[in-house]
Amino acid sequence: MSGAAAAAQAQRGAGHGGRPMQVAARGPASRRAAVFIDKDGTLIDDVPYNADPARVRFTPHAMVALQRLAAHGFALFIVTNQPGLATGRIRHTEFDALRSHIERRLFDEGGIGLDGWFVCPHTPELTPRCGCRKPAPGLLQRAAEEHGIDLAHSWMVGDILDDIEAGRRAGCRTVLLEVGNETLWQLAPLREPHHRCRHLLAAADTIVAQQHEALRA
Repeated sequence: MSGAAAAAQAQRGAGHGGRPMQVAARGPASRRAAVFIDKDGTLIDDVPYNADPARVRFTPHAMVALQRLAAHGFALFIVTNQPGLATGRIRHTEFDALRSHIERRLFDEGGIGLDGWFVCPHTPELTPRCGCRKPAPGLLQRAAEEHGIDLAHSWMVGDILDDIEAGRRAGCRTVLLEVGNETLWQLAPLREPHHRCRHLLAAADTIVAQQHEALRA
């Protein structure tokens, strides 16, 4: 985690805008709930194999969405497939610089600190037995193991059905952003989202509302 992200995370105890933080529901042994967020097409506009920070554009209302989720106590993780790292279309140093740029903007513009990034650098052709490339659940399971996350009370948000399947296979609830990025529509029970939303803020509102219902129950 970058220094800026760590500083933002330390500020969460007061909640966004100085308001008391509403803590998300916790599961067995007080494990924390998280929201896993896809990167390309969900958090930022999908520019294939982009390594240029100047071309990064956040999706509509993304900043407010992450502020809202953080204010309600959710851990925030980016989980992303990056096959360009395996094929050489993106160098690891370039991706690290891009990641730092995103973290810095989230902190500077929104006071948001991410809890971590989990990245699959593989391609099916070069690493056919990879267990971390979505729709496999490996990235989410690794995050849960390393950070004490309760997957049953967590969420996966993405713009294609591979994100949804990864979330369901990890035991999370899921939100599909219907922004036109899913083109194959290979349907199956594990690829059916729990909710569908137009943008990331609508997804955050849905997650918070569902969490409130769970707390009342």
